[in-house]
Amino acid sequence: MSYSILHIAPENFAGVPIDFKRMHEHFGNSSRLITFHDNPLGFEEDICCHFAIPRSKVATFYRMHHSLIRKGTDKGDDLFWRPKSIVERLYFSLQTQSRISMVKSLIQQYDLDAFDIIHYDGGLDFTRDSRFAKRWKSMNKPIVTCYYGSDLRARGIIKEIDDISDLKITSEFDHLSLKSDLEFVFYPYNPDELPQSNPNKDFSRIRIVHSPTNRIYKGTELIVSVIEKLQRTYDFEFLLLENMSRSEVLAVKSQCTISIDQVGGSYGGTGYGKAGIESLAMGIPTITNMTEDYASWLPENPFVIANNAKELEVQLVRLIESPDNCKTIGEHGRKWVDTYHSYKRVNEHLESLYHKYGLL
Repeated sequence: MSYSILHIAPENFAGVPIDFKRMHEHFGNSSRLITFHDNPLGFEEDICCHFAIPRSKVATFYRMHHSLIRKGTDKGDDLFWRPKSIVERLYFSLQTQSRISMVKSLIQQYDLDAFDIIHYDGGLDFTRDSRFAKRWKSMNKPIVTCYYGSDLRARGIIKEIDDISDLKITSEFDHLSLKSDLEFVFYPYNPDELPQSNPNKDFSRIRIVHSPTNRIYKGTELIVSVIEKLQRTYDFEFLLLENMSRSEVLAVKSQCTISIDQVGGSYGGTGYGKAGIESLAMGIPTITNMTEDYASWLPENPFVIANNAKELEVQLVRLIESPDNCKTIGEHGRKWVDTYHSYKRVNEHLESLYHKYGLL
């Protein structure tokens, strides 16, 4: 039985929402992705509203300063988003009024009411009062909310949409301890988009790569300090990839032998995201931070774990001094991505949840 899924997301975060869309289509189901904002990293768009969003340093600082993480929130009612001031309440009220007409036009233009399932990537409707989600719910459309990264940790849950969601999923392990009604789903990923890898890559020529989209989230300053210390003893190349197109980043990364995803960052949680999956899929040993619970929970964990500067130094030395081990770890990572993040595996699991919660 085929069905249709409408994905709605603030933006195409790391290309993950559009990977869900492609996965649905791969198995014969129709899907569209509507994003509110342009993706600053150049990931593919489907239907973009081109809503303005403040991306200045001041705006970014404001969001981080008022995040739930900074306030020490860890669970319960405090996870729900609320306006932080009268000014913010007014801002979102005006934002709502400015968007209503355009969203109604999109619904008509793309026949969005015809979709069987409405899937909110990020748990956020076009407006903060969730009026369009409520409208679809009144039409008996199943509502799915999917939380990524800082959606839940920093911004908080939108109560109006949470209350009407039939299925709530996440791809972030730490979310499971914050919200008890979440189901875990691995990101879908198709490695066919990656540059052609060299099966005879020389792992004795050490090239270490770090490609942060946000230095604070990824712990870049800590990583660079450890790299600079090791370069006084070991001969290797370090590539810090910033302000580059995604295709350029992938091309460079494919030639590297060690990847550092994140270590000791703030606000970004622990574990891995799209960048980590890409590195593993290219057969590159990938270092990231991960709690003990997460590390033991993740099946056949393929990551090299470092949670602070000392652990990062130890793990890098181990990899630098053992090129053969690098190659073995890299091959395990490549197979792991195919096992757990493949379209087939993720689609089967997601469809089982659709049936479990009565969406199909």
